[in-house]
Amino acid sequence: MRNSKITWAVVAGVLVALLAGVGVAIAVSRNSSKPDAAPANPAAASAGPTSAAPSASPSPSPGADIEGPLDLVLVGVDTRVSIPDWEPHADAIMLLHVDAGLESAYLYSLPRDLRVEMPAYKKAGFGGGRHKITEAMSRGSRIPGSNKHSVEQGYELLTKTLSQYTGIKTFQGGAILNFGGLDKLVDQLGGIDMTIDQKVKSRHRKPDGTMRPLASGGGDYVGPQKVYNPGKQRLIGWEAIDYARQRYGLPNGDYDRQRHQRQLVEAILAKGLSQGLTDPDRLGGLINALGESLIYVGGRTPFEYAYALRDLTPNRITTVSLPGAGIGRGGGYLGEQLKTEGTGFLKALAKNQHKAYLAQHPKLVDKG
Repeated sequence: MRNSKITWAVVAGVLVALLAGVGVAIAVSRNSSKPDAAPANPAAASAGPTSAAPSASPSPSPGADIEGPLDLVLVGVDTRVSIPDWEPHADAIMLLHVDAGLESAYLYSLPRDLRVEMPAYKKAGFGGGRHKITEAMSRGSRIPGSNKHSVEQGYELLTKTLSQYTGIKTFQGGAILNFGGLDKLVDQLGGIDMTIDQKVKSRHRKPDGTMRPLASGGGDYVGPQKVYNPGKQRLIGWEAIDYARQRYGLPNGDYDRQRHQRQLVEAILAKGLSQGLTDPDRLGGLINALGESLIYVGGRTPFEYAYALRDLTPNRITTVSLPGAGIGRGGGYLGEQLKTEGTGFLKALAKNQHKAYLAQHPKLVDKG
C-alpha cells in the first residue's frame, strides 16, 4: 500500500558488460509513492467553514506527465567515455521497450556485428553505407577537420541507424557506459545474485580475479581460468563484468553472451529493489559511483523517467532473444544478420503487435 513518504530505489538502471570488458547502463530512480494532499488544519476545521483556508493542491511529481510507449537505448562502449579524442564503438546494444501503460517492458539485444544500412550524417561528414552497427558510434562521432570526437554525435547516428533498421521512429532516452562504471555499481550494491545457465570459462581472468597473461610471443591468454558453473551464485563487480563479457567457448557465441547480459540487467534491478532504498542520498551514491564513465542522453532527466517507471519491476520485464547467424563473402566474415524470427519481432514491435508475435514464437522469450 502506498503512503505519503517518497521512497527512492534503483528501477531501471542498468547495464551490460561486454567484449573487451565493456558495460552499459541507464541509471533511473524509482518513486514508489505519490504525495498525498496536505492534511486539513484541525483547528481551522473546528472553527467552521468561514475560517477554513483552502489547501494548496500538491504539485505533480516530475515525470508524472510521461506517457508510453517508450523506447530506451543502452549502449556499452569500448573504453573511457571521458577521453576527449577517443573514437567510441558500440560494443553492446540493448533496447528497452516499455508498453503504453508503463507497467510492462521488453528487453532485447542487437549483435554488435549486425550488418545494417547507415544513413548519411552531415555533422560527421559521413555519406552513409552498409557497415557493422558497432561502427555507427565511431563514424558518427567524428568532427570534420579535427581529431576530436563527440560521443553525443555518435549516439545520434546510432539511434538514426536503429530507427531505420527497427522501424522504431523515436528513442526517448538512453545511456552510454563503460565497464568501470558497471564494476563500481555492482560493488556498491554489495554484489548481485545470478542464476548461471551454462558452464562459462573466463578467457580473461584467473580464479582470484587477476588478469591472465598473454602467451609468450602473442596469441591467446594462458594460465588457470575462472569458471562459472551452473546454479545460483553471488557475483561481485569484476565477476559480473567477466561473466557477461564471455563468448568464446560458448555453443552460440555472442548470442549466449547477449542473453547473459540481459540476465545481468535483471539481477541488478532485482538487487537494487530488494534493498528497499529509502534515502535519495543512497541512490545518489550509486549514480556517483558511475562517475565520468556514464553519459545519459535524453530530453527528460533520469529522475523524471524514474517516477514514470515506478511500477516497472523486474518481474514485469520480458527478455527476448533475437536469433541470428554470421554472413560472409568469399570465405571472409562480414558480420551478422538476424534470422526471420528476429526481424519479425522487430516489425511486430514497431506495429505494437509484439505480444501476439511472442505468443506465436514462444522460443524467443528467455527462460528462467
